[in-house]
Amino acid sequence: MVVLILIGTTSLYWLRVRPVPVLWATVVSTLIFMLREYPYGPIVLSFVIAVFTVIRTGHRIAGWAGLVALYVGHVLGRLVLGINEQGVYQVLLVGTCFVVLGFVAELFRGHRERVMAANKTRREAELRRAGEERLRIAQELHDVVAHHISLINVQASTALHLVDRQPEQAGPALAAIKDASKEALVELRSIVGVLRQSDESAPRQPFVGLDHLEQLISRTSMAGLEVHSIVHGQPRPLPTGLDRAAFRIIQESLTNIVRHAKATAATVRIQYGEDELVVQVDDDGGSLTGPPTEGNGIIGMRERATALGGTLTTTRTPSGSLRIIAHLPLEPVREPL
Repeated sequence: MVVLILIGTTSLYWLRVRPVPVLWATVVSTLIFMLREYPYGPIVLSFVIAVFTVIRTGHRIAGWAGLVALYVGHVLGRLVLGINEQGVYQVLLVGTCFVVLGFVAELFRGHRERVMAANKTRREAELRRAGEERLRIAQELHDVVAHHISLINVQASTALHLVDRQPEQAGPALAAIKDASKEALVELRSIVGVLRQSDESAPRQPFVGLDHLEQLISRTSMAGLEVHSIVHGQPRPLPTGLDRAAFRIIQESLTNIVRHAKATAATVRIQYGEDELVVQVDDDGGSLTGPPTEGNGIIGMRERATALGGTLTTTRTPSGSLRIIAHLPLEPVREPL
């Protein structure tokens, strides 16, 4: 009896790592214990724990097989060995107890699987949000660095050209370099601040929108590109994501013109419609033919527009210059509670 009790109870030590073998060890030891008519004790409890754990952790077939094996073995064993006969009531009572044990274990198994599924879904959502945030920050970094470095490069080339021939005119170019680098540092610190932000309940996201458009036009004009802005419709508050995307699309469009187009002027048109915001940027780059080449800048702009459910197209005007048009659907601005 002591040996059987030790087998049934000590085997539970390996229940988490070897649940099915432990279950069958408790089935065999409990069956022998019951057929020898020893007084019921801890060994029965060890079988209950083993069956409950096996079913709850997903080994359903093994768990129910253990229940059936012990029940059938107990009933048939008593008949074969000629042990005191049990009445129908006792047989049904034992069977009912086994079925109840199995169904209780099934209930806990279902609850456990639902909890695990919910946790998995939450982790996947968190990873997806983290990936989207990393992509957004990467786009912000690209736009900020590309824009300001392009302006600095143009102004540095101008300053180098003038420093020997007309040193008195190199001052504005150097001042523009100073301003562009300062603003780049400010925006980069803001973006890096998001990466360092640990309090998720009150994030401080870097945000620039169309209210910074005049500053953008002023900086770009200092780089030698004359920029005009035209607004159609009544300007109104925009959702944060839409406002940021519209500004970044204009910024990246002007950056591409400064870096790649042989243009001296550009026009920015913003149209506030009932259902969408239309942003259009044209340059006077001149007689190019064929579809425009799309680099990382245009791809990034299109991704921003697509993320908001909008579209971005690049075409050639009849004069051969580049035209970028973004259609961004408007969403109602929710007032803070």
